[in-house]
Amino acid sequence: MSTPPPSRVESPRHVRILVAWLLVGCALVASTLILGGVTRLTGSGLSMVDWEPVSGIVPPLSAEGWEREFAAYRDSPEYRLVNRGMSLSEFKRIFWFEYAHRLLGRVIGLVFIVPFAIFLWRRIIPRALIPRLLLIFALGGAQGLLGWWMVQSGLVDIPRVSPYRLTAHLALAVLVYALTLWTALSLLRPEAGASEPAPEPASGAGIRLGRWAAAVLALASLTLLSGGFVAGLDAGLVHNTFPKMGSDWIPPDLFAASPWWLNLFENRTTVQFDHRVLACLLLVGVTGLWWACARRAQGTARRWAHVGFAAVWAQAILGVATLLLFVPIPLAALHQANALVLFTALLGLTFELRRSTPRAGGAGQRPGGC
Repeated sequence: MSTPPPSRVESPRHVRILVAWLLVGCALVASTLILGGVTRLTGSGLSMVDWEPVSGIVPPLSAEGWEREFAAYRDSPEYRLVNRGMSLSEFKRIFWFEYAHRLLGRVIGLVFIVPFAIFLWRRIIPRALIPRLLLIFALGGAQGLLGWWMVQSGLVDIPRVSPYRLTAHLALAVLVYALTLWTALSLLRPEAGASEPAPEPASGAGIRLGRWAAAVLALASLTLLSGGFVAGLDAGLVHNTFPKMGSDWIPPDLFAASPWWLNLFENRTTVQFDHRVLACLLLVGVTGLWWACARRAQGTARRWAHVGFAAVWAQAILGVATLLLFVPIPLAALHQANALVLFTALLGLTFELRRSTPRAGGAGQRPGGC
């Protein structure tokens, strides 16, 4: 048997293969995030009351199989307290959403681990990149466990998953997506070094712009996670007016719970109020960042800024419309999907500004460097 060739990080073909693989992974994780949102919106997340990582790949294929699945669901709190009297055909509709969500998670695992093993054997993966890829794989595995832990919280007494676990599940999925996308970008567009001038006209301005972008990205992440608590508490179904919440700018029950910090996570009014405030701050932050990038940035950074500007205003319009119309599923799903578009644009912009700013000491990193 011939020995695989040594790793050649500089090979453009190998870089293209790795980037394509990682971007496919990003697309699948993004699809899982969006499908997970739809699963939550349709009330389908508790339709599968067992977690069978291997045998669960195969759905019910016979009338007897469907009856067993439905019988297990009828023993759950959700059926007894929310969906009592549901027919088998109605159960199938919610079952398929959750099944598709779980199946897509398994597909992501296969799409990652099989090519990873092949690339590792072929020595296509740069050695410095292996620890990060293993970390992404470990986090992906933890995401599956966290998802089942989340579902379990709604199978005991109250037919609703814990908003804390739901938000943790969302946060980990976003982290896996961000790490995968950042890794793909680091291969596709390695950092500028001393021999590759940054596109910014002034390095000081470029550094400040990069820090601004990173701060806005952090704000977008916080806003996205606050949306997890909004979804987990169905907080979008209270105070369906804008810009005021009912007849008040600041609702009187904003700190009704005790201790005060519990309001931030369990008071539906406060959770919605916080999401509104964060969204408004994000709208201002992204718009200001776009204006600065339009004046100072060039090339890819400017394009990312344009996408972010369009996405943040679309997100604001979608958010207000979703609220005023009492959270219709198609509009709410589009609002959640566009949140990922906005996050992607801000992550891409942050990466590009960081990449194009020269590092002290000269040479930049090779493709795949972290």
